[in-house]
Amino acid sequence: MDINQYLVIAIFACTILALVTTNQRPSLIFSTALLALIACQQLVMGDVINNFTNQGLITLILLLLVSSAIDKTSLIKRFGRTLVTANFNRSYWRLFGLTFFSSALLNNTAIVASLIGPVKQNQYHHASRLLIPLSYSAILGGTVTLIGTSTNLIVDSFLIEHGHPGFNFWDFTLYGLVAGLSCGLLMFLMTPFLPEIANKNKQYNSYFLEADVDQDCELIGKTVEENHLRNLPELFLIEIARNGKLISPVTPDMVIQANDKLIFSGNIKQVGNLNHIKGLKLFAESKGLLRENLTEVIISNRAQIIGQTLKALGFRALFDAAVVAIRRDGEPLSGKLGEIKLQSGDFLLLATGPDFMQRHNLAKNFFILSEKKVETKLRGYQDYITIGGFLLTVALAATSVINLATGLLFFIATLVIAGVTSSNEIKRNLPINLIVVIVGALSLATALEKSGVIAQIMLLIGPWASSVSPIWALIMVYLLTLVLTELVTNNAAAALMFPLAYGLVQTLNAPIMPFALAVAFAASASFISPYGYQTNLLVFSASNYRFKHFIKFGLPISLCYSSIVLILLKYSYGL
Repeated sequence: MDINQYLVIAIFACTILALVTTNQRPSLIFSTALLALIACQQLVMGDVINNFTNQGLITLILLLLVSSAIDKTSLIKRFGRTLVTANFNRSYWRLFGLTFFSSALLNNTAIVASLIGPVKQNQYHHASRLLIPLSYSAILGGTVTLIGTSTNLIVDSFLIEHGHPGFNFWDFTLYGLVAGLSCGLLMFLMTPFLPEIANKNKQYNSYFLEADVDQDCELIGKTVEENHLRNLPELFLIEIARNGKLISPVTPDMVIQANDKLIFSGNIKQVGNLNHIKGLKLFAESKGLLRENLTEVIISNRAQIIGQTLKALGFRALFDAAVVAIRRDGEPLSGKLGEIKLQSGDFLLLATGPDFMQRHNLAKNFFILSEKKVETKLRGYQDYITIGGFLLTVALAATSVINLATGLLFFIATLVIAGVTSSNEIKRNLPINLIVVIVGALSLATALEKSGVIAQIMLLIGPWASSVSPIWALIMVYLLTLVLTELVTNNAAAALMFPLAYGLVQTLNAPIMPFALAVAFAASASFISPYGYQTNLLVFSASNYRFKHFIKFGLPISLCYSSIVLILLKYSYGL
């Protein structure tokens, strides 16, 4: 081996070591590795640019941007509110079914992020008995189709770069469905082994907000419990104003009536979960001002509005703004939002009109603190365009009518025209850290191949490879990828292991497809470590789990999943 090969091996080893032993962000580690490869002249800028334009990476970015738009729809949130019931078995299978099948088409990290809130908020079961199954269901569902998880697209791009046509949309489906449903059943049988842990208290400033029940509201005639109003993430129904009277506390059997005013307390950033309830209108929305960006202000001690109510003031006309929510530190609020007497030091969250900043009375009444971002409600036709357009795009790609990346590009353009998203929002949602990780991993893999390191490894293991059965070589590739994904990240594991698998295929003169599938499935099979997959990290952060909980529950799942995938690959390809 020459000096160039030793340099590449040293950079590769340092990258893996840094990922395993340090708390630095993977994007920082991979960008450092990329710079080191360029500095040592193991890569040229053309190689890096080629990896930035990798088809799998572009498709993944487009999918993530589309997922951000779909997350605005009522689809997942409406289901999420009704998932958990008093019956644990029914709750488990509802959660598994929704997460597993939606993750086959949508970004599984976004699915888990949307459902963590309803699971944590449920009144019936410890969230710790459902959060790990939630993450694992998303991982399993992501392996069912080509677009279910980013690792499938990364491996697909490697296949195309090496002259292979790449995966078909349904190449993963048989293996993903059989292994996923089998592991879903095993998880259900193992739920008694999950810990019962008190929820982690999330720190946020609790705001007081009001929502009106319109005549056509879907909540009317059903109880608070039947409407799942106690399952709203970080929002608590504390009072109901009805016919001039205030009902408090609100009991689970209280029936919602038309024209009720529902008074909530909680995290204002979760207000989007109210927007998606048909016929429930927020105070500011009824004023026609609810927007994506809200302005937070505090009432000054010399304000002219102190001691007056919003209703008496004519707040909208006075400031070209509507109050979404109020927060008063050290004192609980009660009653209708428009009838609360304002005090010095009150925090107001305002939906502002175009003339708000030009009003001359602002400085006399408020200190402007910051802008807060909330999720705005889509109109009915926007919901249909987003969901229907995505399903149509996927169907056209699955039947090979159009290329998936092309279809997603035109679909995003449609979303912009329809007002579902905007160019500014697309720029904000670009997954920069993920792009850096994937480009860094692809560049490291490129350097391993270009420098001849992979060829040298194949020469070393050549005598062993020529005497071993292809199935044992496949098992070795799968296990190495599995270990790597538990230690680093799924995308890095896929990118770094594919060149080794490809070199082994050439040495064995074996078919490439089973080895490519083995890398893709193993890179997604992170069931033992909370750090190997994004969804595991999300639920680990949301609860007070310990590392041992993932090992205890995940090891049998990993064994079951791996055994089924390897057996199916063996008999599907006659290895």
